[in-house]
Amino acid sequence: MRWSTEDWHTAGEPFRIVDGVATEGATVAERRVHAMTGEADAVRRFLCLEPRGHDDMYGGFLTPPDDDGAEFGVLFWHKDGFSTACGHGTIALGAWAVRTGRVSAPDDGEAVVTIDVPSGRVQARVQREGGRTTGVVFRNVESRVLERGIRLETSRGEVDVDLVFGGAVYATLPAAAVGLSVAPEHTSELIRLGREIKWALDEHPAAQVDDERLSGVYGTIWVDDLGRTESGPWQRNVTVFADGEVDRSPCGSGTAARVALLAHTAVLGEGEVLTHDSIIGTRFLARVAERTAVGVIPEVTGQAYRVGRCEFELDEGDPLADGFSLR
Repeated sequence: MRWSTEDWHTAGEPFRIVDGVATEGATVAERRVHAMTGEADAVRRFLCLEPRGHDDMYGGFLTPPDDDGAEFGVLFWHKDGFSTACGHGTIALGAWAVRTGRVSAPDDGEAVVTIDVPSGRVQARVQREGGRTTGVVFRNVESRVLERGIRLETSRGEVDVDLVFGGAVYATLPAAAVGLSVAPEHTSELIRLGREIKWALDEHPAAQVDDERLSGVYGTIWVDDLGRTESGPWQRNVTVFADGEVDRSPCGSGTAARVALLAHTAVLGEGEVLTHDSIIGTRFLARVAERTAVGVIPEVTGQAYRVGRCEFELDEGDPLADGFSLR
């Protein structure tokens, strides 16, 4: 077994791009279902888990698009399986597609990279100046509030949690509700409580959306309110997703969910921009691009950087082809 990858990071969150993995299905959503139990899952484990990756690794398998309206598709993956959405990955793929020439781009202006993902069709609008990529705007699927103020008893007391869809279902609440803040020294406790909340609400009726393949709580978003800038609200967050994985970036699809919630509550006003910081101090900017009958179309701006190219192989007799996780 031998696989070549190109590794990027978006605001500190890794994204390992892999081409050539066989997947089955007429659409990316169908391919994801098949990949969960097929050969693609073995490749995911091989490339994601230790000793070739780690518990917070993230990546994607390139696939054909659903139709000619997109440049390509992608199956997003993490240590526990295949996710339905990934904003930081979409930003990385936009920058990668332009850098590698897969999608042509002007030296000055914008190139639009359209990508099919399990939750629908998204865009990465790659901004260019002087032949360099200066930013990528992730335009997400429709995002909406599912239910607000769900009372939940946790190991640190009672909290109120909002469920919001941003391509995946997120539980979101202030870190202060459990006596914490979004700070590196609180990471372990935020992980523990984030897992607790995710699994407590995973089968909540509000987390079961129209397409059952998108149902269930994907992650918990912890938020600190930092006040306001001249452009709009300023917040810091950390998203604990899958089963205890920590997003180093401000989380692209999680930021989209926050935009939907803040627009719903009028904290993010018309024409305003959300400044969204991560637990490591990196930043996304986000806004409402369109309003829909039940939610919004969010746009999230960030930047991705190439880390390097890797070639992985399975040495003869290696007993750890499936990788391992200590979390």
